[in-house]
Amino acid sequence: MADVVGTGDIRRAAPAVLLGNLVLAAVYYGAAKVGLLEQVVVAGAVVSPLWPPTGIALSFLLLLGLRMWPGIALGTLLVISTLTRLDLAGIGVIAGNTLAPVCACVMLRRAGFRPELDRLRDGVALVALGAFAAMVISATLGSGTQVLTGALPAADFWRTWASWWAGDAMGVLVVTPLLLALRTAQPPRAIPLYRWAEAAALLAATVGMSLLVTRTTLAVLFLVFPLIVWAALRFQLIGAAPCVLVISVFAISAATGRYGPFTGHSLLEAMVNLQALNASAALTALLLSAIVTEQNAIRHRVEQACQELAEVVDRLAPGERRRAWPPEG
Repeated sequence: MADVVGTGDIRRAAPAVLLGNLVLAAVYYGAAKVGLLEQVVVAGAVVSPLWPPTGIALSFLLLLGLRMWPGIALGTLLVISTLTRLDLAGIGVIAGNTLAPVCACVMLRRAGFRPELDRLRDGVALVALGAFAAMVISATLGSGTQVLTGALPAADFWRTWASWWAGDAMGVLVVTPLLLALRTAQPPRAIPLYRWAEAAALLAATVGMSLLVTRTTLAVLFLVFPLIVWAALRFQLIGAAPCVLVISVFAISAATGRYGPFTGHSLLEAMVNLQALNASAALTALLLSAIVTEQNAIRHRVEQACQELAEVVDRLAPGERRRAWPPEG
């Protein structure tokens, strides 16, 4: 009977899993097209300074399970098929782009990661395991197979590898926290009007400051960090993650177009400065938001415990809680 029930459950779940994978493949493909709008060519290999599909893939795996991996492979296949013919190098890219988020999900689960990102350890795990460690797989397989097939000179392996790894890691750091935060967003009616006004002011300030620092030739990119701190302290991740995305989009556009603070820099110098900004902004938003959220949760638990203790005192000694303190002699 248990086998029959189990088989029935699998058959009922199969259409939902199939639909989920198809949706993931479509979203992956669309995000890839957006990421390729700001592509750069490093040693003949096309890479993106920020690869959103990686962050989307990891978010789907964390929220819906490892059974979503075929959608990642299918999405990567669709992207490659629109750019070039499928060969050994393409198979390596598909394998790397699929294995990297899968390994990231597995490592994060083993580390006790919570998608709510309400603890500092969750933010550190996402950075260290999900972004920096796991994306080594996609960069190595993608660049390595291109070298093996002769599409990439061996001397250019490390430059391509570093650019590939940075783009995938930035996709996790910028996109994954945003998607995970949107999952826990409160209904609009539960948010006071003054909070909406503050959020609008924060968004306008972020857009304005991002335009300013990416259009001037002065090296003032650091001016965006007070806005990230404001967003993290007041709105936590749901406010900080969109700010980081806005900043990254403007910075990527300036770096690939070689204007603003990136004027006169080589491609390598522009990419290094860009990824330093993106990584610093994402880390600041993610870790500071996690710290504030964790402190708020601790304060809430302490207040709840005090309330429960006061109720116990009232039951044991009615009126005792209302007496003056300290007691009169």
